[in-house]
Amino acid sequence: MQITEDRLLGGRLRLFQPARGHRAGTDGVLLAAAVPPDARRMADLGASSGLVGLAAALALPEARVTLFERETDLVALSRRNIEANGLAARVEAVEENILSRGALADFREAFDAVLTNPPFFAAHRMRLSPTKAGAHALDANDGASLEAWIRRAASILKPRGQLLMIHRADSVEAVLAAMRGRLGSLRLRFIHPRAGEDAIRLLVQGVKGSRGPLAIGSPLVLHEADGRFTAEAQAIHEGRARITFSP
Repeated sequence: MQITEDRLLGGRLRLFQPARGHRAGTDGVLLAAAVPPDARRMADLGASSGLVGLAAALALPEARVTLFERETDLVALSRRNIEANGLAARVEAVEENILSRGALADFREAFDAVLTNPPFFAAHRMRLSPTKAGAHALDANDGASLEAWIRRAASILKPRGQLLMIHRADSVEAVLAAMRGRLGSLRLRFIHPRAGEDAIRLLVQGVKGSRGPLAIGSPLVLHEADGRFTAEAQAIHEGRARITFSP
């Protein structure tokens, strides 16, 4: 596997990751920026090389983070990144297929917050290279689905714990259906590439066991007309701003 070394969050985060396939980027940075400030124990489900969990650990110096990833090579990269960023005292990487029978049983109701960037697509609906399939697709033949992913995420949340997820904006109906009965007080923010363009991503925050109503926050616009980051997006990418869900 060819590896690149990248710097994110204004250079504060050092990240080794595969040169090809699914690479860390804007989705992970946005998700990490939405972590609740009072979380003290967090999980990153489907962590890949660790961007989301590592960024969250940097944002919250008192928090402990567990990275869960099923691919052995990516777990090894996560551990390399933990060491490279001096976070070994607070961050661990666990090799785990979270959708397998009995997975995460030792972590039931252990976390204040779960952050996840789950695979976006049903595998049978698209053609993917082997290097991208695991990151982008849920295989129904293996019992995988968005509903199963969210069910497993909710199982490791403490009561009143928070799930933070980023997903495709056009999957909002499926996302809400999968969370129904497990998470309430849902807060949504749609992410748009430019003002006036359709949303491409959806950030969701939900509270385990809550029956509070749904609220939709203001849209987050990433780019100006000339392609530059908006001031808000630039501050998020440099680790200088957080994402909130105020309606």
